[in-house]
Amino acid sequence: MNHSHSHSGHGVAADNLPHAHRSAEDTPVYMGLPDERFLRPRFWVALALSLPVLVLAMGEMIWPHFFHRISPRLSGMLQLLLTTPVFFWSGLPFIRRWWKSVVERDTNMFTLTVTGTGAAYIYSTVAVLLSHRFPDVFHGPHGVPLYFEATAVTTTIVLLGQIIEQRAHARTDLAIRALMNLTPKVAHRVAADGLETEVPVAEVRIADVLRVRPGETIPVDGVLLTGVTSIDESMLTGESLPVEKSAGGKVSAGTLNTTGSFTFRAEKIGRDTLLAQIVRLVEQAQDSEAPIARVADRVSAIFIPIVLGLSALTFLAWAVFGPDPGWIYGLINAVAVLIIACPCALGLATPVALVTGIGRGAQAGVLVKDAAALERLSGSHTLLIDKTGTLTTGRPRVVHVSPASGLSEEQLLTLAAAAESPSEHPLARSIVAAAAERGLALPPVTEFSAEPGFGVRANVDGKPIVIGRAASDIGAFATHTLVSVTVDGRAAGTLALADTLKPTTPAAIRELQRLGLRVIMVTGDREQTARAIAADLGLDAYHAAVTPARKQELVRDYRAKDGGVVFAGDGLNDAPALAAADVGIAMGTGTDVAMHSAGLVLVQGDLAALVRAVHLSRATLRNIKQNLFWAFAYNLAGLPLAAGVLFPFTGWLLSPMFAGAAMSLSSITVIANALRLRSVRL
Repeated sequence: MNHSHSHSGHGVAADNLPHAHRSAEDTPVYMGLPDERFLRPRFWVALALSLPVLVLAMGEMIWPHFFHRISPRLSGMLQLLLTTPVFFWSGLPFIRRWWKSVVERDTNMFTLTVTGTGAAYIYSTVAVLLSHRFPDVFHGPHGVPLYFEATAVTTTIVLLGQIIEQRAHARTDLAIRALMNLTPKVAHRVAADGLETEVPVAEVRIADVLRVRPGETIPVDGVLLTGVTSIDESMLTGESLPVEKSAGGKVSAGTLNTTGSFTFRAEKIGRDTLLAQIVRLVEQAQDSEAPIARVADRVSAIFIPIVLGLSALTFLAWAVFGPDPGWIYGLINAVAVLIIACPCALGLATPVALVTGIGRGAQAGVLVKDAAALERLSGSHTLLIDKTGTLTTGRPRVVHVSPASGLSEEQLLTLAAAAESPSEHPLARSIVAAAAERGLALPPVTEFSAEPGFGVRANVDGKPIVIGRAASDIGAFATHTLVSVTVDGRAAGTLALADTLKPTTPAAIRELQRLGLRVIMVTGDREQTARAIAADLGLDAYHAAVTPARKQELVRDYRAKDGGVVFAGDGLNDAPALAAADVGIAMGTGTDVAMHSAGLVLVQGDLAALVRAVHLSRATLRNIKQNLFWAFAYNLAGLPLAAGVLFPFTGWLLSPMFAGAAMSLSSITVIANALRLRSVRL
């Protein structure tokens, strides 16, 4: 199917406008339909007018004593007046989409919907205005049967479904806006004479010298000139530990300066920065997203030709073999075939199951932002998963304390935590937290000083202590960050820190593999760390030292090879991959950008919720297929009756009571089946 796409938040290209006179919001943006802000007022008008139509159509059955006073002709005229704006104004986007599907021979649910509602509307209008021309056999106790409520209610239901989908489709605009807000609005430019001025980031030029102080966000990409610092690059790499930088080191826009003050030379500005490239990757992923393969569309492609063929055959059979006037009988019964095929239950089959599934997911800690993502998750085979913050806690913890002879673990940890207590460095905070977990009391600290890139110096209980990084590429600590502690000039021991696995991760990975998913880790961390964690968890494969762009490439590579791909992550660096995957799943404990880019959010950031999401998606898709079966079963059972196959034997034609009951029963069956999802075990 050819669906034109554009982002509602980024304007609409003029060459995408199908008709020059249409307003920008009337332009198709998704599934060939306009923006949901354009559909919303049409829905409310349709709802307000459809309810009285439904009351008038069903009133005789519900409250016969009152509605008996309203003549069939008056009731018909009122239904005609109320349904006309619903069909022609509220349903105008569907009529346009129907015409496009006819011209392009691209049948879909809109083809079936408008064909059925249009046939019901035209037939009912003729029945109101020319009821005296209908044969007596078509006149019941309440006059000629009318189907205005089928037109009005179906149009309203389909409008609601499309508004829900439009909102889900617009989620990536939020991700892009959140990305754009990561860079500061101003920069500190340093002139040749050392004078510093504050300028808007838009005025920064290549080769400008800029200063960044502790706690500030870097405005553009560049190379460090003077100073030593630690940069939090987790937004790009996903890794929680800051990276030490000195003269010649590269810095990127949007990353956070944690400690020292430094100057750097601007090398890439505006659209050329790494952050701007990530924004483009997210946009491109959304633009290139394949249209959802809809079960209803696929079935409609087969069902519509059958219905149209049966309708034409009905007309010919009655015209040739029917009683006089044969062509009138033929026309009415041919239209009855189209009406009974009108997809009231089909319009409900998918939305009701998805809405119920979304509610059940919320109870289980799975926030479904894109209903179609829940449907796609059930058919996915490969899970690409980020490491930091997804498999692991995302924070370094002290995992081993190695004191030198003469010191206990508690003594070494107490001295190190006391010396680090004034520092805001993430490693320092982890060491202090480890001492607090053991209930250690920290002695007073004096003469504290921090040297970015080298460590800290302090006096604890009158003893000079120096703490700094130690080599961590040897032995059992190859995947850890080692911190050395020196007391009175002598080595006092080392502390090993690592980003530890979440407690629920191992069991969740095993269950996901049991459910048939290949679990592959994709991380910006180094090879040694990635290999150790992959072996520990028994993962099917892993990719280390991966950039945000490479993550998105891997998603596309696996999609090409294996079909449905799920990506789970929590950081800004995961946003392009989350947007490109068939299903993007973000941790609720992660960044706003990741959550905006994803279709599903695990509220507690717990992989056990991902297992529940897979169970929920499979139960929901199973439910949708059952609903579609019942929707089509009622239609198919009613088609021969509508065609009049029993007339030669019984003189019986399709009763309006039967048609109404069949439509109601099919809808009730679909709703009752969907509600079973509320109690499904996950």
